[in-house]
Amino acid sequence: MTHVDQRRRTLCMQLLGGLAGIVIDGSVMARPSVDEATKVFRLDGEGVTYVFGVNSDGQLQSMYWGSALSSGDRLPAPVPVPENSSNEMPVTITPFEFPGFGGGLTVEPALKVTFPDGVRDLVLRYVSHQLDKDRIVVRMKDASRAVHVTLTYAMDASTGILARSAVVENRTASWIQLDQLAAASINLPFRDDYRLSYLTGRWGGEFTLQTRPIEPGSTVIESRKGVTSHQANPWIAISQAGTEEESGPVWFGALGWSGSWRIHVDMDALGGVRATAGYNPFDFAYRLKPGESLASPVFHAGYSADGFGGASRIFHRYQRERILPGAPQPRLRPILYNSWEATTFAVDEAGQVALAEKAASIGVERFVVDDGWFGARNSDKAGLGDWVVNRQKFPNGLAPLIKRVNALGMEFGLWVEPEMVNPDSDLYRAHPDWVINFQGRPRSEARNQLVLNLARKDVYEHLLTVLDKLLAEHDIAFLKWDHNRAWSEPGWPEAAPGDQQRLYVSYVENLYKLLAELRRRHPKLEIESCASGGGRVDLGIMALTDQVWTSDNTDPFDRLLIQDGFSHAYAPGIMMAWVTDAPNYLNKRVTSLEYRFLSSMQGSLGIGANLNHWREEDFATAKRLVAEYKTIRSTVQRGKLYRLVSPQRGAARSATLSVAQDGKQAVLFAFLHSGGRRNPQPGIQLRGLDPKRNYSLRAISGSATAQTPHVASGAYWMGRGIDVVLEGDFQAAAFVLEGA
Repeated sequence: MTHVDQRRRTLCMQLLGGLAGIVIDGSVMARPSVDEATKVFRLDGEGVTYVFGVNSDGQLQSMYWGSALSSGDRLPAPVPVPENSSNEMPVTITPFEFPGFGGGLTVEPALKVTFPDGVRDLVLRYVSHQLDKDRIVVRMKDASRAVHVTLTYAMDASTGILARSAVVENRTASWIQLDQLAAASINLPFRDDYRLSYLTGRWGGEFTLQTRPIEPGSTVIESRKGVTSHQANPWIAISQAGTEEESGPVWFGALGWSGSWRIHVDMDALGGVRATAGYNPFDFAYRLKPGESLASPVFHAGYSADGFGGASRIFHRYQRERILPGAPQPRLRPILYNSWEATTFAVDEAGQVALAEKAASIGVERFVVDDGWFGARNSDKAGLGDWVVNRQKFPNGLAPLIKRVNALGMEFGLWVEPEMVNPDSDLYRAHPDWVINFQGRPRSEARNQLVLNLARKDVYEHLLTVLDKLLAEHDIAFLKWDHNRAWSEPGWPEAAPGDQQRLYVSYVENLYKLLAELRRRHPKLEIESCASGGGRVDLGIMALTDQVWTSDNTDPFDRLLIQDGFSHAYAPGIMMAWVTDAPNYLNKRVTSLEYRFLSSMQGSLGIGANLNHWREEDFATAKRLVAEYKTIRSTVQRGKLYRLVSPQRGAARSATLSVAQDGKQAVLFAFLHSGGRRNPQPGIQLRGLDPKRNYSLRAISGSATAQTPHVASGAYWMGRGIDVVLEGDFQAAAFVLEGA
């Protein structure tokens, strides 16, 4: 063993408070606890324990996060890591729960403050704590100034997901400026083989799964765009080198924030690994007057010993039961039709009625009119911001169309983009000062539009008034809420110079407030978060919206990769997936209607094709598959997802399995992307079934080999598997297994 390895082992023992040798029995405590003598705090959930404590310097130190400990296990008080050298002081190598920038800290701080006299030193020490039913609240204060921080730890007992957040309060006699504020710093056990997984992308190519080793230094995943973004998503997973899809440890987490954010992962000089997640400190400066406070977003963190698949299933359950509207049992997503690809801006009553009648004939449950119904909206150059019905297109208003849609047995939905405005609009001509801008500077347009400053009270009140009126006057069950550009010139000229950068927080707070108030006034309203595709998908917006638009790329093959990445972080039940036309508008790829349906049926099914161009056999295929989807919808949207064969890294095939929570139904989707030589296709071994239960196999689409039994035990399907017949390019099959 090298000197470095021995030193790391010694440090590990110190950091874990002498944890080696403790027996782990997987027991779960119902409440958080604290050892008052040692000030060691503990939270337990299903399969996981999280422990931290107050060290001899009065600072909060991480102690353990991993598989559940026995209820009788006691950890001694944490010990600060001793100075390794004059260049690695204890403050930099001790795993703090919420480090302030001060006292020589050189790793990523959770909080950085500037005082009026130029001091930028902050050392946070424990003051008090409070235990509630499912949470621990810890209060800290700076060593010499009246800056107070309240940390909240709330663990969900059924999933072991830990929600962490912070509130900073200024009790000094003058202003202070927050330069950086995170929800938490999360420290991992000492290991030397960690790998970081995260999601990147672009418009039309969101949720690309990336994995890289964690090595000395930092990895920054962020959005500076004022919105969650396509380029990165606020989710990470940290695994060990041997971790696989269904085995091995995974620590994971996601930030609930829909503005500019950052997750910073670093390894310090001694190999300690931590993740710090919160507001993006780039261009961030939030001034607090005496008595004011600022809350961080919430970071939701979890642990699984069952690989990436186990981590996903835990997180999906948590989202359904604790985050989404309607939790713990969100409504199943209706099958919708959206008219955008059929008509673009050329909407009118007769055309929409004709499409609605065709959609109803195949079993669609919700009809959505997209862009073009309002103002002078004949292209993306004008009308945005004028949320009144275009009377040239709808002379009688929307009421006759809505009445017809409802008579056909469907709900009615509408596209809106309330946060944006065209310069060529009545709203902008009346209020050019309402957009985000730097006074006297050019205003950069994207898609011919500017961003309204929702942080302003008058803008918020205007949007609430016009949207409330729209909803009150029409039977609208659903809004597709879009956001089609990133910010530029992030100024707020009407605010005092020292307060202008509050924009980054106040905008998103008012967005959440607006969505919540509209839902309060219209309890049956459902909302989809859309941002040129998957540009605003996070746990913050998910608490106020029922589903998300995954990507503007609806090509069914591309979607397999996009949906695979999405499923690592977010539940399939909120993942909208549309069946659109072939050739696909984006890449001109031609695929069969059946293939397009099966790709989309892995999430929440929608249809966006131009039904005016469908043949009789297309309607027959769609009607059959829509009916099939309704029989498996609960399993797909609420079940346990198993990624059996990954489409990542250019794989020739892929497969997913959804298993109902009660284990009585399972749905298999299998895809062959490129046939190649006539080699035998490996059997697909299922997972998550009851090994002693018999399951009957029925094909939704495609077939299995003639030797495949119609009925077999769960043990058979998981051991022997299913031999699916797939030949050629872009082929797909789907099967349902029903338990006896």
